[in-house]
Amino acid sequence: MALLWLSDAVVAASEEQPPGVVLILVDDQGYYDLGCYGATEVRTPHVDALAAEGVRLTDYYAAAPICSPSRAGLLTGCYPRRVGNHVWVHRADSVSGIHPDELTLAELFRENGYATACIGKWHLGFHEPFLPRSQGFDHYFGLLHNLDPVEAVYFDQQGGVPLMRNDSVVKRPVDPAELTRLYTDEAIQFMEAHRDQPFFLYLPHTMLHVPLGVSDEFRGTSDWGEYGDAIQELDHHVGRLMEALKRLQLDQNTVVIYASDNGRGPGRTPEQKIRGNKLSTWEGGLRVPAIAWGPGVGIQSGAESSAVVRAMDWYPTLATFAGIQVPEDRVIDGRDISPLLKGETTVVPLPAMKASLNASVPLRRHWNPPGEWASLINRSEYSEAFFYHGSEGTLSAVRWRKWKLFLNPGPQLYDLSNDPGETTPVRAADIIRKLRGMAILFQEEMQRDARPAGYVSVPRPDGRTEIPARMLEALNSQLNVTYA
Repeated sequence: MALLWLSDAVVAASEEQPPGVVLILVDDQGYYDLGCYGATEVRTPHVDALAAEGVRLTDYYAAAPICSPSRAGLLTGCYPRRVGNHVWVHRADSVSGIHPDELTLAELFRENGYATACIGKWHLGFHEPFLPRSQGFDHYFGLLHNLDPVEAVYFDQQGGVPLMRNDSVVKRPVDPAELTRLYTDEAIQFMEAHRDQPFFLYLPHTMLHVPLGVSDEFRGTSDWGEYGDAIQELDHHVGRLMEALKRLQLDQNTVVIYASDNGRGPGRTPEQKIRGNKLSTWEGGLRVPAIAWGPGVGIQSGAESSAVVRAMDWYPTLATFAGIQVPEDRVIDGRDISPLLKGETTVVPLPAMKASLNASVPLRRHWNPPGEWASLINRSEYSEAFFYHGSEGTLSAVRWRKWKLFLNPGPQLYDLSNDPGETTPVRAADIIRKLRGMAILFQEEMQRDARPAGYVSVPRPDGRTEIPARMLEALNSQLNVTYA
């Protein structure tokens, strides 16, 4: 009887503990680059299993088509322009980052008793106020920078880009081929150390960014060259992570999110059905794979949703799963999609429904349109829209339901339900006017309500203020990409 009572007490304690949260962010993975999204050149059984046991999102968008702004949007729950982080941060002497007054997702979790870790690529500022441990993470392991030549050039005299654990250099240079394994090892150790308390694990992989790195075990295993091999290695380590969750008996009280930070990098074949790649505001630049898994916390199994979901939506959604109310002292662009993931609705709930803990978050956005637009656009429609920004933060397009309007050069309207490749503009004057109105209201909102990025004032080392023009031109040619 005593043993039975003890067993019941353990179960009750487990039920009362808030769920763990694992947020896996892959770098530069395109929309079709997983088996569960239609790829035939690679085999991804572990990520496919996540989709089969969770919710696969078909119309999910990164916050930006390039690394730094995308990550800022994810961690703040805001459009990068709203928090001033809409420009790529790549230079070792960059002086900007997420403002210390912003409340990152990690800070929100830590303030509510969670252990927090960032394991992987940071890319959100390199001075002390902008580093992971200043932005809510108890523990950091990974690279603050990319390893591509445009960034690595700053570290030539120091022996290469360093792999960091908190404030200490673990090694330099680092071999790209070992990073996926090292990150996963560290992530599993973190979960083991914090199995008895709620934790937030942010796992932003360096792969699949150039330069690609593939260990000998996976080299030549796919039908897509080194890129496909790296995808299959990532999938293997997702499997290791999920096995660890089950071994630690955490799988029934953990939410796992898998997503990409932006679209596929330039120059990677085969062709995909959507147009454009990273850096672009065509669908291929921002529309990426995303999966939500958590059968033990009510997330549906084997479901698919075509609702338009944005990276900023994870902020209030994950807070709701953790039982945390998002503070009301700031505007957040994300929407709580937990009812969608649980199967309580097939659409993103409107704020007025009050269907979940953080359902009212979008109501903080200022809404007082002039008469011209008030008769054409209502608040619920405006909250549904997604605003595409280019790699330098310029508003480029608007999506509302199945419609996407490019603003420049000249309005071009696409019906994404029938033309996901954006090949044939359509004419629908009323829809064009509505989406133009949304863009105008959004621009006014950003001019009025945007918050500043964080900046530090430090001297830049002599001779390191600019990459020599000829070197930059050569690097751009080598990588087949134009850098912002």
